[in-house]
Amino acid sequence: MLERGSWGACIIPELDARKVDIHVDKHRLSGFWDNELDAILRRMDVTTLLFAGVNLDRCVLATMQDAAFIGYDPILLEDCSATSSPQYCSEAARFLLRLLYGFVTTSRAVLAGLKQGGSR
Repeated sequence: MLERGSWGACIIPELDARKVDIHVDKHRLSGFWDNELDAILRRMDVTTLLFAGVNLDRCVLATMQDAAFIGYDPILLEDCSATSSPQYCSEAARFLLRLLYGFVTTSRAVLAGLKQGGSR
């Protein structure tokens, strides 16, 4: 389903991906396994990561956990994340992420913070 070059692994046009954008293939539940993502982020001196996507209780959770394990500050944008699993799975994932692995907020709160920070 998510094999490189297949329909399921294509970037949707709405994301407006460009040739200059950095693209990292993901082969496991966690976006940090079996690829160069960590090396790229460290070269760019990135320490805080914003998370959004599907499936919250699987791939997003696993990637946020791994990010926390290797020293990043992960933040889940809960209004930009979803899953096809039952609601209690999302609730459990958000609970664990908030309790153990990072922060949980909304895209609106992040945008408001960025806007406020830019006015100083």
